[in-house]
Amino acid sequence: MRARYIHSLKDITKFKNQLLIWGQQFDDVVWLDSNNYEQKYSSYDAVLAVDAFTGIQTDFNKGFEKLKEYQIHTKDWIFGYLTYDLKNDVENLESNNFDGLGFPDLYFFQPKKLFLFKRDQVEIWYLNCVEDELKYDLNEIEQINRSNEQLQNDIKIKLRIHKDEYFEKVNQMLAHIHRGDIYEANFCQEFYAENTEINPLETYQKLNSISKPPFASFIKLQDKYVLSASPERYIKKQEHAIISQPIKGTAKRSVNPEEDELLKSNLFNDKKERSENIMIVDLVRNDLSKTALKGSVQVEELCRVYTFDQVHQMISTVTSKIEDRTHPVDVIKSTFPMGSMTGAPKISAMKIIEDLEETKRGVYSGAIGYFSPSGDFDFNVVIRSILYNHVKKYVSYSVGGAITAKSDPLQEYEECLVKAKAMRTVLES
Repeated sequence: MRARYIHSLKDITKFKNQLLIWGQQFDDVVWLDSNNYEQKYSSYDAVLAVDAFTGIQTDFNKGFEKLKEYQIHTKDWIFGYLTYDLKNDVENLESNNFDGLGFPDLYFFQPKKLFLFKRDQVEIWYLNCVEDELKYDLNEIEQINRSNEQLQNDIKIKLRIHKDEYFEKVNQMLAHIHRGDIYEANFCQEFYAENTEINPLETYQKLNSISKPPFASFIKLQDKYVLSASPERYIKKQEHAIISQPIKGTAKRSVNPEEDELLKSNLFNDKKERSENIMIVDLVRNDLSKTALKGSVQVEELCRVYTFDQVHQMISTVTSKIEDRTHPVDVIKSTFPMGSMTGAPKISAMKIIEDLEETKRGVYSGAIGYFSPSGDFDFNVVIRSILYNHVKKYVSYSVGGAITAKSDPLQEYEECLVKAKAMRTVLES
C-alpha cells in the first residue's frame, strides 16, 4: 500500500525547515516535533504528514464511533485532532460558550505522503498511487533555500475575561469546592485578536524556538491552523502498553542558575502543587483502569519536575496494559477529556467549567496526534498553543490553571500570565 524510502540527512535542521515550507502547498498538514527532547517513550524525533487521500471531519455527535469506523476502514496512518468538546459525546454535556474559531470537533486524514524522522535519517512512506512523485518531491524540497516569508502586523491582544472578573469566577469555583461539588477544576481564559492576519508557519517557528517543547505540533486544515508548543503528553499506546503523563504544577525559570534551582526545588516541595498533581494522577489511574488488565495500572513517576526553556513543570507518569481485543479508540474515549484539563470529580468539574468559562475551548485542551497502521497512537495535550482562522482573521490562545481549596486567585492569575508569555511574545513581537 505504501512505498518506503530511507533518506540520510547531513543537516537535519535545514531539511526540517525546507520540508515545512514545502508542505504549505497542501490543504492538510500535520507536523509533530519532539525538539530532540529525549524521553523513555519516544517513537520518532519528528513527523510530517501531508496531502489527504481520505479524511474525516465531524461534530461531537457519535464522534468517537465515527473515528473508530474510519480507523478500522483505513488500517493506515491517520493524523489529526480531538477537540475538548468531544466530552459531549462521552457524557451528557454541552458546549454553548462563544466560539470565534469554528474548527470541526474532530478531524483526521490519511496522508498520501509521510516523513518519519529518527536521528540522522528520515523514513519516507508514500502511498503507491503517488510513489512516482517521491524523487521529484525530494529534489524540490532540497532546492528550497529561502526562509519562510514574513508578514508584519500590528496585533492587539484582548482579554475575554478581565482581571477582576477572573478573581470573581475563581472565587465562585472555590465556593463549589468548599461546598463539596468538586475538589479540583481547571479554569481557563481566552486571549484573542480580531481582524488580524499572521503568517502561521513563521509564527509557529518563533513559538517553537522560544519553548522547544517535546510535543510541538503544527496543523493546517485549509484555512484553519493550530500552532502548538505543548510540553504535555496526553496518552500513548505502544503495543499493549498505555502511557499517560499529566502535568500539574508550574514554576517560572530564572537566568540565575542558583535561583533557577531554588525555583525548581520549591516547586517539587510545594504542598499545593503536589496535591494538584496527585489528585489528577488518581483520576488518570481511574480512567486507565476502565480498559486495563486487572492489576496493571502503575504510577511510574510521581511529581517529577522537568525543566523546559520557559518553565519548570511537575509531571507524573501512569501506565497500564490492555488486551489485544481492546480497540485503541475505546482507550482514548474512556479517558477523554484528559484529567489535567478537567478536574475531579470529572463530570461535575466539566459542568462547572462550562458555566464559568466564557469561550468554547475547541481544539484548546483537546489533543493532536496519530494512529499507526498497527493501532498504536500518541497524542499531546493542546496547551501553550495559538489557534488561527485565516478567513475569519481571528487569532486565539488560552491558558488555565488548577483551582483547589488552597488556591489564591492572584497567584492563579499570575501563573496564567507565565503560561501565556511565549504566545503573547510571539504575536506582539
